[in-house]
Amino acid sequence: MSQLATRPYKGVFPVVPTIFDEAGALDLAGQLRCIDFMIDAGSTGLCILANFSEQFVLSDAERETLTRAILGHVAGRVPVIVTTTHYSTQICIARSRQAQELGAAMVMVMPPYHGATFRVAELQIEAFYQRLSDAIRIPIMIQDAPVAGTPLSVALLARMAQNIEQVKYFKLEMPQAASKMRELIRVGGAAIEGPWDGEEAITLLADLDAGATGAMTGGAYPDGIRQIVDAYHAGNREEAVVQYARWLPLINYENRQGGILTAKALMKAGGVIRSDAPRHPFPEMLPEVRAGLLDAARRLDPLVLRWGR
Repeated sequence: MSQLATRPYKGVFPVVPTIFDEAGALDLAGQLRCIDFMIDAGSTGLCILANFSEQFVLSDAERETLTRAILGHVAGRVPVIVTTTHYSTQICIARSRQAQELGAAMVMVMPPYHGATFRVAELQIEAFYQRLSDAIRIPIMIQDAPVAGTPLSVALLARMAQNIEQVKYFKLEMPQAASKMRELIRVGGAAIEGPWDGEEAITLLADLDAGATGAMTGGAYPDGIRQIVDAYHAGNREEAVVQYARWLPLINYENRQGGILTAKALMKAGGVIRSDAPRHPFPEMLPEVRAGLLDAARRLDPLVLRWGR
C-alpha cells in the first residue's frame, strides 16, 4: 500500500490497547489477535502506543518490540499512526524516524512536557515540531490534550500548520473541542489537512459538525463508530444523529467509567484476548464497572463480543 495514496487520512483510527498477560508481561500473540479484530471490525486505520495504549508503563525496548510486531503484522492493510511523544526533541526524532522506517503512516506527538510543572514556551514548542518535521517524511499529528498541561492556542497551531511542512493533523481533546476545531479550520485554512476528534467519541457529533474528518476513539467497537462517521461523511446527518444516540450509552460508559481498560475488558469478554489486565500500579477495573460496561455493550451487539467465539 502506498501511504501517500491514502492522504488525506480520514475515518476511524481507534487506539490499539497494549495486551499484557496476568503477570504483566507483553502478550504478543494476544496483541496480534487484537489487531486482527480491530481491522475486521472496520477500523480505517490504527494508532499505537498512545496514552490509551498504556504507553506510560512501557520500556523503550518494549515500545520497539510492539512497533515492529504490529507494523509487520498489519503489513499495509490499514495505515498506522505511531505515538512518539517525548520531552526530548532528540528522542522524539529517533522514535519517529524508527516508526517511519518500519512503515508508519504518521506520528502523533504531544508538546514537550514532564510531570505537573515541566513545560516549554511557544518558541520552544515551534522549534520542537520544526526539528521533528525536518527529520522525517511522514505527517505529524499534534495531540492537543489536557494531560500535557500545555496551552496550545489556535494561532500557534495554525501558524505551525502553515509554516512547518509535516504538521498537518490535529487531535483536539480539550473541553469545547468543537469550537476550537471550527476556529482552527477558519484560521489555518488549507494547511489543516486533518482536524480530528478524540476522547472516545464523547464529543464526536459536535466535532463532526465543526469539520472533523477523523476520529481517534477507543479500540473496542470501531464498527459502531463507523456507523456514525460514515453516515455523516456521506451527507446523511440525520442517520449519524440516530446512530450517535444509539451508541452514546456505551461511548459514555467508556469515557466516564471504564476508561483505558474498556477496550481490553470487551475484547476479553468476546474471546479476542485472554487477559485484560493492566500493568501494575494501574488499578484493575472494578467488577461493578465491568458489569455495567458489558450490559451497555450487549444491548448493541458489537463485533467485539462475537469475534473470538
